[in-house]
Amino acid sequence: MKINDRNIGRNFSPYIIAEMSANHNGDIENAFRIIEMAKRCGADAVKMQSYTADTITLNSNRDEFKIKGGLWEGQTLYELYQSAYTPWEWHKPLFDRARSIGITMFSSPFDTTAVDMLEDLNTPAYKIASFEAIDLPLIRYVAQTGKPMIISTGMANNEEIAEAIEAARSGGCEQLAILHCVSGYPAPSSDYNLRTIVDMQQRFGLSTGLSDHTLDNTTAIASVALGANIIEKHVTLDRSGGGPDDSFSLEASELQHLCDASRICWEALGEVDYGHKSSEKANVQFRRSLYFVKPLKAGDIITPDSIRSVRPGFGLPPKMLENIIGKTVSVDVDYATPVTSEAIAK
Repeated sequence: MKINDRNIGRNFSPYIIAEMSANHNGDIENAFRIIEMAKRCGADAVKMQSYTADTITLNSNRDEFKIKGGLWEGQTLYELYQSAYTPWEWHKPLFDRARSIGITMFSSPFDTTAVDMLEDLNTPAYKIASFEAIDLPLIRYVAQTGKPMIISTGMANNEEIAEAIEAARSGGCEQLAILHCVSGYPAPSSDYNLRTIVDMQQRFGLSTGLSDHTLDNTTAIASVALGANIIEKHVTLDRSGGGPDDSFSLEASELQHLCDASRICWEALGEVDYGHKSSEKANVQFRRSLYFVKPLKAGDIITPDSIRSVRPGFGLPPKMLENIIGKTVSVDVDYATPVTSEAIAK
């Protein structure tokens, strides 16, 4: 999979997506600063969300439209999204700013009109949010653009994930990735069951990553060791800023740490390799080997008290000890002389 010439997959460092979401808090200057922060910290992409309150829900006070518990207790869905959305007239200047500083920007559309608008902006990719992973018509509509697509799978069971993948494929999507996700805001690390990433890779055969809503970076970094190719985290200028998602988002120093640590983790995975590593080669000489620990004359018998396994490693390997005891030396040897094949009589 590739987004804006950046390869994504097992053989490449994790693709880091900084999710801006509603953390601009209604100020486009904040949005510009988040884009610049993400670039400065080393993220590969900034993601936004493209909806209005009217395209994502209904303006209703009925009980089922009211939020109970969590960060947004007491609000209706319409009230939440009315306060959190990114105005559509901001999209072009935000995309332009991202392009001007060299960071990828794309978005999560929540209806077909958002897809059309994002196509006009030539978005390089699409993200399907977890809550929309069961909206198969939307997935098919995105797929027909031919752009790379990433689908979050929070709350989806394996059958629903398979249906979303099939919708994307049948719609024409050739470059597809999925993200393991827990749709809690925030979510405890104990809910993440990261071994699921391994199963998802085997079951669905796609590049698989993590959309992480925990409060620190530990879960995200651990996911890299299990094969996560993509890491998505909410980011903010100020966790105490009071916005809908600020409280569970990363500030600049934490985003920097995520970018650095996840790439170090990926580098450390490497490949199966039992050979000497570049950092070890100078130390091979300090491994143990056999040395004479007392002087012997040619023809003397090598006894257990005349040789030892010690450092450094210029003598024969310690595994030869039992084969050498009882043989004779072919030349005079001094104390602290390495035991070599040439010093032992044939």
